[in-house]
Amino acid sequence: MAGHSKWANIKHRKGAQDAKRAKIFTKVLREINIAVRQGGPDPESNPALRRAIANARGVNMPKDNILRAIKKASGKDAENYQEISFEGYGPYGIAFIIETATDNTNRTVGIVRSIFNKNGGELGKTGSLEYVFDRKGVFVIEKEAVKEIDPEMLEMELIDGGAEDIEQDEELITVYTAFEDFGNMASKLEELGIETKSAKVERIPKTTKTLPLEQAKKILQLAEKFEDEDDVQNVYHNLEITDELMENIGK
Repeated sequence: MAGHSKWANIKHRKGAQDAKRAKIFTKVLREINIAVRQGGPDPESNPALRRAIANARGVNMPKDNILRAIKKASGKDAENYQEISFEGYGPYGIAFIIETATDNTNRTVGIVRSIFNKNGGELGKTGSLEYVFDRKGVFVIEKEAVKEIDPEMLEMELIDGGAEDIEQDEELITVYTAFEDFGNMASKLEELGIETKSAKVERIPKTTKTLPLEQAKKILQLAEKFEDEDDVQNVYHNLEITDELMENIGK
């Protein structure tokens, strides 16, 4: 999972400062909308909304925007988004799962199919690629948020909460749990008073595929085309993120 962690952490830092902030905000606002419509507007009794609010704070969304989103989602005229996943193959046999939140299924199907078709890929049947990925809880914590906690004690608490793997770099700690332990870890972090930068159930590839540099860059460009769409919430693939690829991103 180290490659996933490195790539995801770069995106966390990049997302806070690049020109795509508006799109990131759109995705978080839809997450808030879905959480409110499924569990109500009170974060105290709605764990999904608490996580959505934490994710919004993690991308530096202003508090007023968050409160307006909750109020809007509580109204009778709120948009009704559905969560739909699409599966398919990009070029070079790379598997993709695209998670969306949409108020128009036909539009979203057309967008996803078009991106696959125009980039040497193909939309597949629902469930056809589930075997390629595991669903894992992924919690990203800024080291600054836990600087007062003894590292050994923190590690023991995280293991107690269900951590299967803990990875760190200079700024971030990424904690992975089994899908079934997502709620346990969320509760443990709340108990410890630790606010996450993000907390999500993500799809982690069971095995990855290494490609030559130029081919790998094309896969990341395809992933970015999906991510640029407002309907798309998350993009997962099984490309191996090598050190060479990391060094050549954007070149």
